[in-house]
Amino acid sequence: MNKKIKLAFCLFKFFPFGGLQLDFANISKECVKRGYDVDVYTMSWDGDSPAGLNVHIVPVSGWSNHRRYLSFAQKVNELIQKKAYDAVIGFNKMPGLDLYFAADASYAAKMKRRSFFSRMTRRYRALMSLEAAVFSKDSKTQILTLSTWQTDFYNQFYQTAVDRFHILPPGISKACIPPADYDEVRAQKRKQLGVDPDKTLILMVCSNFKIKGVARAIRALSSLPADLLGQTALFVAGGDNPKSYQKLAKKNGVADNVTFLGARKDVPNLLMASDLLLHPASIENAGLVLVEALTAHLPVITTASCGYAFHVVDANAGFVIPSPFEQQALDAALLSVLTSRDADTFRDNAKAYIDRTDVFSCAQKAVDIIEKVAS
Repeated sequence: MNKKIKLAFCLFKFFPFGGLQLDFANISKECVKRGYDVDVYTMSWDGDSPAGLNVHIVPVSGWSNHRRYLSFAQKVNELIQKKAYDAVIGFNKMPGLDLYFAADASYAAKMKRRSFFSRMTRRYRALMSLEAAVFSKDSKTQILTLSTWQTDFYNQFYQTAVDRFHILPPGISKACIPPADYDEVRAQKRKQLGVDPDKTLILMVCSNFKIKGVARAIRALSSLPADLLGQTALFVAGGDNPKSYQKLAKKNGVADNVTFLGARKDVPNLLMASDLLLHPASIENAGLVLVEALTAHLPVITTASCGYAFHVVDANAGFVIPSPFEQQALDAALLSVLTSRDADTFRDNAKAYIDRTDVFSCAQKAVDIIEKVAS
């Protein structure tokens, strides 16, 4: 192409440790690498700005989140109309997008399980209008999606044409691949964490403790026999408030077994220090950490509510708890992994799966599609 491609990226908020934000950062970096001009419109930005991005903070009105989202969508569209962009890409649902990167689960699917009265609120109407702007049959927005599990729902609920969906591979950092000095990295990180070499370390990585199932994990931990519990630790890496979960751990007699690490930048090394990834989310559009764990050759226990759970099944590298969720099923899966020889088999299977599967090129494939739309 002779003309330099000019893009507008739109997202409500940027902060360093969210899955959506990581996808945004990787895709924007790939765009900059290819020499595109990239303007970013957001309500707030927390952290360093990647080189080559022109970040615009958009002032919005409204006290509630849904009013702020509507205000942002309106103001961004007004700003975009004044400039000649080749493509407008959204990482949150809003009108006026050429492409939407579907990192979030369907709001309509979530609310379908709620009461009638919860679907009578202004918040519901606002968020449904933003989702419909992307997925309705009259919309022209192309959709970059991380998994196929919700495509049928969108097609049934909104009559979204199937050919508007573009399935992307995961975007896993190759830093998650165990290095040649894996044993040394593992031992050093466990020492930093204060974990004895013979102790079993269970890891959770999440930024929303409620949705990602931290309470479920604590209850599963408390179900272990006393001798096994004494040799097991649960570490939770993520920036959410742990206060209520610390109380729950204390109530369930496992306060000494649960450690909240806060937001972390060393997730690959945390994975290598661990023996199992636990991710019993109630809803998760993808769940990048599931594939990160497989890449680090870790067994995984997750739920069928995660879009990337199929990777665990295809790899035969752990357990997927079926829907509707039952705590006893999670308890049994955890006990099985910790007391059987399955964990070694799961590790071998995870390695074999990653060796044969593309789990690294999400950003590159996404930008290939952006380029086609922009041209």
